Amino acid sequence: MKRTPIFSILSLMLLCANICSVFAKGPTTSKILFTSTRDGNREVYSMNPDGSEQVNLTQHPAEDLEAIWSPTGEQILFVSDRGGVRDLYLMDVDGANVRRVFKKETYRESPTWSPNGKQIASVHINWKLLTFIIHIVPLGEQEEERLADGVNPVWSPDGTEIACSVGGRVIFINIRTQKQKRLLPRKAMAWQRQPSWSTVNDKLAFAWNKNPLPPDHKPGKPVPDEWVDKQAIYIVNRDGTDLQQLVDEAGPSAEHPVLSPDGEDVLYTQEIKGRFQIFKVNVNSGIQTQLTHSVGLFQANSGGNWFDPAYALPVAPQPQLLTTTWGELKQE
Repeated sequence: MKRTPIFSILSLMLLCANICSVFAKGPTTSKILFTSTRDGNREVYSMNPDGSEQVNLTQHPAEDLEAIWSPTGEQILFVSDRGGVRDLYLMDVDGANVRRVFKKETYRESPTWSPNGKQIASVHINWKLLTFIIHIVPLGEQEEERLADGVNPVWSPDGTEIACSVGGRVIFINIRTQKQKRLLPRKAMAWQRQPSWSTVNDKLAFAWNKNPLPPDHKPGKPVPDEWVDKQAIYIVNRDGTDLQQLVDEAGPSAEHPVLSPDGEDVLYTQEIKGRFQIFKVNVNSGIQTQLTHSVGLFQANSGGNWFDPAYALPVAPQPQLLTTTWGELKQE
């Protein structure tokens, strides 16, 4: 039967309405997730990019941390020990409808979400061997696949790689072939940690202490605070070129860098006056802004995960609407 123009228009309006209803569930403005202990234990908070409107989303006596946005901003994936062991949980953007990701509980941490919203990766700990292993699983399924040893995984914007830290170096792991490649040359000092990818370009921020260990340091012994505090924040092109230091080595260790979706700013955590606070540094100007200012006995703010609807794609978990991935767009 031949469809009339009116029928086609109504179908299009219905599809648009469905798409709009999907986006209505996520933030309409840029938001940052972070972890804070200001309530006496670790909780997941959200705030605006200028540090305003800080809201406790979890409000639970358990330890809740390492929260990340889904690619469309409709859900939040986070780590919690409310079941007895640190594992992965999902919740709505207002903190409601909390549910476990896996039926079988095991120690999982450091989650990262694929750009098309169809897979998640996280780190398992083998307590017997004291090794850290990255696993991948399609969202909604239970059988995880081992990818490689490593920590601090983060998915590339095109969905083809995961950047992580292995043996003190940032490396890339090809999802399909599992081949690995270093970010920086072999001669570069180790102690590279916590990579973060921008959405709009091939740049990564990472934490790095590029100083050699003290000559009198003995393996297995704690390193002095003076050496630890030299960890700084850097940004570099995907191919390892144009290395730029964003936060210098003066003061306490800088860690947990998080690139904004537009690649213009980097969040990081640093101790100031005995309390861990979250800062933002502009990549171009170098201007630093303190976003959290909480004080008191239990005060530690850390981490961060940035969502901006202007840089989000309407992908899974709504594949019937649009299944385009970042990689397919970049090829056009």
